[in-house]
Parts: sequence; C-alpha cells; structure tokens
Amino acid sequence: MDVSERNLDGENSVRRRSRKKSMSGTASGAREHKEQLQKLQDKDPEFYEFLKEHDKELLQFSDDDVDEDVGTDTEDGDLQLDEEASEDEIQEKEQKSSKEVITTSMVDLWCKSIQESGSLSAVRSLMRAFRTACHYGDDGGNESMAKLSVMSSTVFNKIMLTVLTEMDRILRNLLKLPASGGKKETITDLVATKHWKSHGHLVKSYLGNALHVLNQMTDTEMISFTLRRLKYSLLFLAAFPSLLRKYIKVVLHFWGTGGGALPVVSFLFMRDLCIRIGSGCIDECFKGIYKAYVLNCHFVNAVKLKHIRFLGNCVIELLGVDLPTAYQHAFTYIRQLATILREALNTKTKESFRKVYEWKFINCLELWTGAICAYSSESDFKQLAYPLTQIISGVARLVPTARYFPLRLRCVRMLNQIAASTHSFIPVSMLLLDMLEMKELNRPPTGGVGKAVDLHSILKVSKLTLKTRAFQEACVISVVEELAEHLAQWSYSVAFLELSFIPLVRLRSFCKSTKVERFRKEMRQLIRQIEASSDYVNGKRLSISFFPNDPAAASFLEDEKKSASSALSKYVMTLRQRAEQKNNSLMESSVLVGEESSKFGNEISESDEEDARKNVDGAVVFSSSWLPGNDSKIKQPTETKRKRKKQRKEKAIDDDVVEDLVLSSDEDVPPSHSPSARKNDDTDDSPPKQKRKQEHRTKRLKKKLISP
Repeated sequence: MDVSERNLDGENSVRRRSRKKSMSGTASGAREHKEQLQKLQDKDPEFYEFLKEHDKELLQFSDDDVDEDVGTDTEDGDLQLDEEASEDEIQEKEQKSSKEVITTSMVDLWCKSIQESGSLSAVRSLMRAFRTACHYGDDGGNESMAKLSVMSSTVFNKIMLTVLTEMDRILRNLLKLPASGGKKETITDLVATKHWKSHGHLVKSYLGNALHVLNQMTDTEMISFTLRRLKYSLLFLAAFPSLLRKYIKVVLHFWGTGGGALPVVSFLFMRDLCIRIGSGCIDECFKGIYKAYVLNCHFVNAVKLKHIRFLGNCVIELLGVDLPTAYQHAFTYIRQLATILREALNTKTKESFRKVYEWKFINCLELWTGAICAYSSESDFKQLAYPLTQIISGVARLVPTARYFPLRLRCVRMLNQIAASTHSFIPVSMLLLDMLEMKELNRPPTGGVGKAVDLHSILKVSKLTLKTRAFQEACVISVVEELAEHLAQWSYSVAFLELSFIPLVRLRSFCKSTKVERFRKEMRQLIRQIEASSDYVNGKRLSISFFPNDPAAASFLEDEKKSASSALSKYVMTLRQRAEQKNNSLMESSVLVGEESSKFGNEISESDEEDARKNVDGAVVFSSSWLPGNDSKIKQPTETKRKRKKQRKEKAIDDDVVEDLVLSSDEDVPPSHSPSARKNDDTDDSPPKQKRKQEHRTKRLKKKLISP
C-alpha cells in the first residue's frame, strides 16, 4: 500500500471520527478531537503533512470553536427532531386520507360483480374487508389493512353474513370443485394445480380469519352459525395442517364448555372433519374428545348427569367413524384404568382407593361400557368386553361397605348392559345378594325417615344417611330391579333352573330375616316371578332331545325371547316404568342438552329448506352491535363462565397418556365438601341463620381461650 492510499484511508477515518464527535455536541468531545490531531502529528508526520495540503479546514480547530460547536450541534439536533416529527405527522395524515371507508353499498357492489362476472378483484376486496372485520379491535396495525378503515356494527354484520354464506361457493367455483362434498384426496390432487397456486391464498385467508373471529366471539348463537357455515368448507383444512389442529382445539373447547345448541353443532363439525379428512385428524380428534370428556365429568349431580351422558354419547358416536383406530385408543385407555385399579389392590391405601372411587374413573368406565355395547357386533370391540368386565367387577368389590352401595349398583348396571349386548353370562347376582346380607339393610333404621336418596347421582353416602329408612328402601328396591334385569336375560336359557337356584335360596333367607314388611313384599313378588319362569323353562326342556352343550340349545325358546313373553321379562317392564317415574320425581330441573340430542344419523345430509332457514337465522344472529375487541361484548351465560373457570383451573392432560384423570384428584378435600355429597349429606340440616349463630359462638369461645 503506497502513501497516497494510506493517506486516503486515514483521511476517511479521521473524517468519520470527527463527524461522530461533532454529533455528540459536547465540549469535552471537541477537546478530545483536538488532542487526537496532535497525537497524529507526532505519530505520523507524513500523513499530517498530507492533510495540510488537501484538507486544511480539518486541522484549523481552536478552543474558540468549542463553544460554537456545542451551540450549533444542539440547534441542529433540535431542528432534526422537529423535521422528523413533522414527517411522521404528514405520513399519518396521508395514511388516514388514503384509507377507504367500508360501507354496505360497497359490499353489495362487490357481491354483485362476483355474481354477474365472477370478478377476482371483487373477491379480493371482499376478503380484505373480511380480514378487517375479523381483526377489528386487535392491538397493532397491519399494512394489508391500511387501505380499509374501521367499520360500524352494521357493516361488520353485513360482511360476516355475506362471506360466511357465499364464500364456500365462490372458492369452489374458482378452484373448479364440485358444489359440495369431497374427500381429502380431492384437495391433495388440487394442491399441485395452477388453480390452487392462484387462489389458494384466498382459501387460507378465509379459514384463518374465520378462526380468529371464532376466538373473539362470545355469543353461542353467533358461534353456532359460524361453525355451521364453516362446516361446508372444512375440506380445505386438509391443505393446512396447522390450521386443522387449531380448529380441532377450538371446536373441542366449544363442545365441552358451550351452552344451548353449541355442543351439538361443534360435535357435528368435528364428525364431518373426521369423515372428510380421515387419517389426517382422526387420532387427534379421538384423543382430544376423550380428554375433554374427562375434564367435564369431575363433578356429577342430578342436573349435570344428563349432560355428561350426552358428552359420552358424542364420544361413542365419533368412535364409530373409524373402528380399527378407535379400538387402539380404547385398548390404551382401558389398560390405564386397569393399571389404576391394580395399584389400589396392591397398595390398599386411602389415596389409591380415592383414585378409583371418584367420578372421573367411574364415568370413564361407563363411557367404554357404552362403546362396547354400541359396537358389540364388531369383532374388535367385542374383545374388549372381557377386560372391562374384570375391571368393573374389581371396582365393585374393592371396598365392600354399605356406604359405597350406590357405586356398587352403578357397576352392576354396567355389567348387565355388557351382558345384554354381548350375549355373555356375567355372574352379577352374587354382587347384589351380598348387599342384602349386610347388617345395614337388616337392622331397623335409627336415623329416622330421612330425605329421598337418588342413588344414580352419588357414589357414596354419609354415615347418617346410612341409618335412614329412605336409604334402606332405595337400596333394596335397586337390588330387586338389577337382579330381575340380570335373571330376565337368561330366563329363556335351558340352564335357567340351575342358574336361579342359589338366588332363590338367598332371597327366601332374606325374607325370613328382614323385619320390614315392605321389603318382604318386594322379595316375595320377585321370588314368584323367578319360580314362574323356572317352571316354564323346566316344562319346555322336558320335551327336547338335545344336550345343554349342543349348539341347538341356542335356539331354545327363541320365539319367546323375541316377544319377551316370560314372567320375569314382563315383571322387568313394570319395574322399569316404576323406576322412570321415581327418577322423574327426583329430578328437580332439566339440562340444556339431554340424551335425545345425542341421537345422530349415519349419513351427513341437510335439506335445502334447512339451509335456507339457517341463513335466515344468520341474519338474526348477526344483527347485534357486537364488534371484535369491543368492551360491549355480549355476556356469556353464567353457567358457561363457571365451566370455563373450572377448565382453567384444571391441569393440562398429557398428549399421549390420560393418567391425570386420577392423579389430579378432586376428592383431596373431605367427601362432605364435594357438591354431590353436600347435596345428599344429612349431617347438618340447620337453617343458615342458625349456622351463622353457631359460627359466631365458636369464634367468641376461641377468643376467650386464646386471651390470657
């Protein structure tokens, strides 16, 4: 490197340093610059001479210039800040003036041009307006929405109703797809075409913005209408896996916590998703819906029981979409239940018993019982009947005390259901007859009459309730009902005489030992029906020539079984009617979504009249003054808010294993603190005023004891 090049580089560096120092605007910076120039003269005199010849102004730097530099620099800085502020204001004014106010006439004009000429620019304008509507009130701006201004609630409703109603048809026309239906393979083939490359971003924008506004909505009717319309476009989610997962998560949340018709609409959306997309989302839907079911069945009372049954029926219906995959999930979850029961049998601690004897565990047993009964004709699901039967029998015998009679009766009902659907014999009678021999049902009640006990909505009774006459009557009548159900299933068997012998002996023994005339009357009536059926079967089998182990024995009394003509079958019908009347009298109120809402068809079909009606409903739904991000949101029902608060408090369940259904036990508090136990507990019947007085007295006694 020669002297001229080195001098040129040095000059540039010095100028940069000098500019940097002058920008600081301080006197000390100017003095430092002068000292650096003096050092440069001592170290490199050749370069200093070069600066004298070519840039004398740089070296002509005196102490008098320090104060001047300070003043001029600060003035220049202030001028620069003022110029920048004015430029920002000008830019803001330009942006405001460049924004276009969206009106209903503009939306009508876009729709008209789309319908008449299929204008692509009108479609894009409509989608930009839809994005603005969905993101209205969000924090932070976006360049893509800079051309569109904020809107009124009327314009928002118009845009939402128009896009949700028409966009599916518009997108299908642009992508050359059939007007409705389709499978995952259709989208897989479409992604590689030029139509998708040109218009695929419109599909993603529609689905993504709709998902965003779904998370902002609070009105259940508005959410229900939005999901109904999005259901026609859910096929496009096969092209966007990340959006698909988000939709599944949102829909599961609405299904578990929504009110009104929202759970049904959410479930139908999810069911269509599994049918249309198939393997791409079935595993995630099965896992998600089971976890959501577990989170919603922590606490049970007479009102919530129907809703939990509805949720269980939804899970069972969804499993039927893909039975081979459903079998794998069912096997995994049933094995987890067996592991929990085995731990309780081995450790025999209160904590392990509590994990089994809680609503989450029992409701999961009932769920898989319903699934096996619904798909018992399938070879895969029928194989799960045996392990599930073993688990239920183990649960019934885990703590054989009278306080857990309601839980044992619940287990017996599940076993009867499995036996009836799989046509398999399950020894249920011993579980029921053992209850009759316990001292709590044989001695006179010492707790008075007591309140009516609903054994369907509790798992455990208090010690005071155990001594009441109402509890004894409820238990004895339930034993009669379940034992009659069990024996009626086999009242057409060749071996019914031998099968009914031991139950008859023990029932007669109970009639002799009990001192309650009503119990004796119930048992005698059951004994008469069993004897009548036994005599009928015994008379019929005297005329047959085959052995009991002959396959021809399966056709024995086949016609009578179809017509349910045996004495026990007729008696069971009367018992069912009596039980239904009793349950209706105990039910104080009804639930929003009941059992009838869970009856779905096997095919996906909706008439044009229903679609037209839903469009009219949409016009009614999107007629409020609600806007995303507004403080004036429509208030949610209090029941939904409470459910969501509970959901936030619950611990998140692991993605692959649902072991938290017992580990995060809600019965860590004493049983009397739980809602179901509190409702049926007879320990304290004093009115609120007396309770307050008692609490006040105890506080005063404590103060006296503490004070010296």
